[in-house]
Amino acid sequence: MKIDLLITDVHVYNSAFKKFIKGNVAIVDKKFLYIGDRVLETFKAAQIVAGEGKYMIPGLIDIHLHIESTMVTPSTFSYGLIKNGVTTIVPEPHEMANVFGLLGVQEMIKASKDCVADMFYAIPSSVPATSMETTGGSIEIEDMDDLLQTENIACLGEIMNFYDVISKPESKTNKILNHIRKQYPDLIIEGHVPKLLDLELQRIIFAGVNSDHTHQTVEGMEQRIAAGMFVEIQEKSMTREVVDYLIDMQVDEHFCFITDDIMTDDFRKRGQLNNILKKAIGMGMSPEKAIYACTYTPAKRMKLYDRGSISPGKIADFLLVSNVESLAIDCVYKNGNLVFDATEKYEQQVIGRQFPASFYESVKLEQLEVSDFDVKVRAEDGLHKFRVMKVQNGSTFTEELHEELDVRSELLLWEKSSYAMIATFERYGKNGNRSHGLITGDILKKGAVATTYSHDNHNLLVVGRNKQDMLIAANEVIKGQGGMCCVLDGEILSTVPLPVGGILSEAPLEVIADEVEHFTKNLKSLGYDHYNVIMSLSTLSLPVSPALKITDQGLIQVNEGKIVPFMVEE
Repeated sequence: MKIDLLITDVHVYNSAFKKFIKGNVAIVDKKFLYIGDRVLETFKAAQIVAGEGKYMIPGLIDIHLHIESTMVTPSTFSYGLIKNGVTTIVPEPHEMANVFGLLGVQEMIKASKDCVADMFYAIPSSVPATSMETTGGSIEIEDMDDLLQTENIACLGEIMNFYDVISKPESKTNKILNHIRKQYPDLIIEGHVPKLLDLELQRIIFAGVNSDHTHQTVEGMEQRIAAGMFVEIQEKSMTREVVDYLIDMQVDEHFCFITDDIMTDDFRKRGQLNNILKKAIGMGMSPEKAIYACTYTPAKRMKLYDRGSISPGKIADFLLVSNVESLAIDCVYKNGNLVFDATEKYEQQVIGRQFPASFYESVKLEQLEVSDFDVKVRAEDGLHKFRVMKVQNGSTFTEELHEELDVRSELLLWEKSSYAMIATFERYGKNGNRSHGLITGDILKKGAVATTYSHDNHNLLVVGRNKQDMLIAANEVIKGQGGMCCVLDGEILSTVPLPVGGILSEAPLEVIADEVEHFTKNLKSLGYDHYNVIMSLSTLSLPVSPALKITDQGLIQVNEGKIVPFMVEE
């Protein structure tokens, strides 16, 4: 029997039994044909690869992530994925959708067509996530219909505004859910429901949202699984308690591992889903169980029934590794073809100007002035209470404080306080909105930082200890049509140019990784103390992440789903 590829003498991961079984593997027409003891007496192979006792694992599958979080294009992301053994992903481009609407999604899909890694897209469901922010674009029900009819869509992306689902029957989010459930009853609906428990959680599930990928506790995870939810575990949820629960309980069918958001320098240093897999093994989960959660269950969740296991008829995506504990990847095969070999040079083919011209001209802000960082307050001279956002290392959640600051001649004397300013400026040329707030905690203690990489609206966000540094940082970002910049004492310390929509770079992975690493080090040198400083910074404007955040419309009390005044009413 003629076949394309025969791999001999490998320990093949069997998903049904969650164990490795020694044998040979025959591949034809990009699919697995046979796994067993038969070799050359049965097969006439165009190519034979000696497995030499290595472990054969299905290609890893990451079903919840945002390419834009890594600040690179799909082709660059694919390059990074393949060498880390990830052959299939389900990205949700809601960052590009927030900037460009339907066109942003379509162009991301278009840019993915020729990538080595398979990309099945999630439709952004929450663009904008709330009505309390200004975005460059939106995704409406008719846009979803368009995508479902014209593109290869895996699911409806994370429903983020859980407050509206529960409390506002006529909200846009509920209209979307009702439409999808009626018109596309088989479409998977992903969720974002941090901290919800009991009745509120089950009301979300009743509405059709049956997964969650946010920060998990054992209590929350158990309630989700008990109520029929599928749980997607990202690294920040991998506490000792959570991992022990996953090891000890019979819940293998109800969870998988995902990455969600990965910074570029971290992508280069530690990898992608393979890093989560290695971490799970290092925390005591058996390799067989951990592999199952990175291959079989994610494929099953997304109804990708043609992959996720090494069995007849499945797409021949797999890795060969010498040591299953360390997961050092020797080779990666996609559709039965070798696409990565650790013994050979692996080079990126850089593609420039992949997007329409308008994507490079999305920051429509004039240069700012020092007075733009003045905070005018209608109050008598003296001390008054203001809301202050407190950042704490270990989480992207914030805390709301009420603190006294001095007001003189209707100006807040914030530079003389122990607090930094946080300000955001609408940058799409729609309304000129801007808002100011105060921030404290594990954030910078000197200098300033500005960024258009600010979830999810991606307006210009500026944090600083003095107006002059904030001005320089902000204007540098505006001048470059988007990106990140940090400044100290009038000197620019580091920049990350992001000219595509103000959120993506077309530079090679190595270049953008160097820029992000340098930027992160400088931000930490200014006193920003966080396990992921860029993600912490960029989510200060995310009005669906508890508790107090800021948008161009003002301070947002996330748990109550409303805009609150900067000065506390006494």
